[in-house]
Amino acid sequence: MTQRPTPDRRRPANDERRPANDGRRAAARNRAALIAAAREIYAESGLNAPLSAIARRAGVGQGVLYRHFPDRAAVATAVLDENVRQIEQVAAEPAADIALVLGVLTWHQTQSAAFISILHAEGASGASGASGASGASGVPAYATALSERVERALRGHLAPGHPLAGERGDLMVAVAMVSGAVTGPTREHRERRALAAWRLLGVEVGPVRPFEE
Repeated sequence: MTQRPTPDRRRPANDERRPANDGRRAAARNRAALIAAAREIYAESGLNAPLSAIARRAGVGQGVLYRHFPDRAAVATAVLDENVRQIEQVAAEPAADIALVLGVLTWHQTQSAAFISILHAEGASGASGASGASGASGVPAYATALSERVERALRGHLAPGHPLAGERGDLMVAVAMVSGAVTGPTREHRERRALAAWRLLGVEVGPVRPFEE
């Protein structure tokens, strides 16, 4: 009688391990692709772009998108958090001043319609006195939270007498006014308009660039 070989039970075969590992790698790739696609689409079309368009650009089904991001707020927060984080990082630099922080803020204003929308909406709501997670302006809670982080980063560098250091709320109203001016077909054109708006407000802005660690 032929004796059957005893299977090696010390470790699973390569083809037994592959699905779990590939599954984790695929999930990480899909999430990265979704964030990259959302960043591009939000930059072009703002936060009202359909989630289906993000899934299509990422090359995945809409069900995959919802497995990673349960709702529109989760997608927007994942995308815009990096913009806000850069502003916070430059604000935390030892040599930072308000002009330097505004330069990084202005860079993101010229890059992303989605970023503009959270600043413009929150500035408008501050002017009208809306407050809370969803005031009369209808500003989503995630937009309020992100814009409040931007305001804290800026306000920490405002010296007494600075043009933006007036009444409570003036700072983000001014940011919203500049956001409203940032239009045009190219980033360079939008930057010129942003700088013109800051100049008309009597505000000095440092180099318009992303934060570099």
